[in-house]
Amino acid sequence: MTAKAVKTKVSQPESYDLVVTGGDVIDPILGTIQNAAILIADGKFVSVETDKKKINAAIKKTDKANVIDASGKLVTPGLIDLHVHLREPGREDEETVMSGAAAAAAGGFTTICCMPNTSPAIDDQETVRFVLSEAALADCRVLVVGAATKRRAGEELADIGDLVKAGVVAVSDDGDYIQNPDLMRRVLEYSRMFDIPIMQHAEDKYLVGDGVMNESFASAKLGVRGRPAVAEEIAVLRDIKLASFTGGKVHIQHVSGVGSVEAIRRAKAEGVNITAEACPHHFTLTDDLIDKEFDTNLRVNPPIRTQADVDAVIAGIVDGTIDCIATDHAPHSAEEKEVEFDQAPPGMVGLETVLGLVKTYLIDKGFITWQEAISKMTVNPARIIKQDLGDLQTGRSADLTIIDPDREWTVDPSKFKSLSRNTPFGGWKLSGRVEMTILKGKVRYSEGE
Repeated sequence: MTAKAVKTKVSQPESYDLVVTGGDVIDPILGTIQNAAILIADGKFVSVETDKKKINAAIKKTDKANVIDASGKLVTPGLIDLHVHLREPGREDEETVMSGAAAAAAGGFTTICCMPNTSPAIDDQETVRFVLSEAALADCRVLVVGAATKRRAGEELADIGDLVKAGVVAVSDDGDYIQNPDLMRRVLEYSRMFDIPIMQHAEDKYLVGDGVMNESFASAKLGVRGRPAVAEEIAVLRDIKLASFTGGKVHIQHVSGVGSVEAIRRAKAEGVNITAEACPHHFTLTDDLIDKEFDTNLRVNPPIRTQADVDAVIAGIVDGTIDCIATDHAPHSAEEKEVEFDQAPPGMVGLETVLGLVKTYLIDKGFITWQEAISKMTVNPARIIKQDLGDLQTGRSADLTIIDPDREWTVDPSKFKSLSRNTPFGGWKLSGRVEMTILKGKVRYSEGE
């Protein structure tokens, strides 16, 4: 006798924490947009609902103050940024865990990964636990990336096993390339053992030397020391070979050049365990702007490059060679940036401008769709760090971003939640604005409040 399938009915809660109605919901796994309501209880997703009767029944079970009308807006899983510098411990004048999380929420992020180049570096359990304790009441979820080597000095492996036990989701010497190939091999072997990625700032130290901008016609014209794109390409190629040899997981941060994109594309076709990210400044800015503005906020590592490099990065985003979009949010004080170009520290803030730049320079120009953009800022980064986040599945943490897709706005750094203002995008007119950010079913940011 054949057993009959038994249909189980999902029990509905007695009440809901939050009901978000009327919005166009983007499901990054299915790649769809549909007008629907999202029902949330106990800080978790209950369902994405299209049946009007069920939606009305849920609304009746919800306090009026907790029903959000998202008509005319996009509703997406909470955005995730794999590459953020929070500066704490050590430089709390530039950013703290709390201020960085507030900036992240204002940018639509519910989860960020903080880099270990703090002072002291995040290379032991105590420092990991300190950051996590500071983040306990923050406006977004803060995940920790531990240092791959002790003090990020590139000389001796950090206690990666202890770091994983303390809760790190990846390791990195961010800001510094692990130059020693044998040491990088060992890191990749550990990454395979613990099933975490090594996030690599790929620039050969000997080739970049003390260069401060892209080595090109623009640098020659200005008489400024250059950082050649081949330094990134060689570093990427070496790490591809080591990842192939060890089976370890390498994630290339802030890809910026033609050769690097091509190398990653070939490696993926060959089955190498490699992922990559791109930052907005590498698909919107070119090095000739330095000659026009000489703005020290244009100094970043790896540097902004030529139009051909911008085109290659965009092509990598379009065809999936580049898995996700990250910010490399790097706060610096005004005093540090108000110096000669070659004396300024590299980096710019990016959490509060990235969505507008993606909308204006990728979606509006027809390179990618909203669904593709959201995938690169939600489910794709979640997969890289193996977190059950970035989608709308029942039982997941109720993290949402509500976006006004056509809202035009002008970047005003004085209104940033970040403690730092070092952006080259001040005064830029963008389209697409975060309206609300919800973490675990609680509103953590609401535009205008």
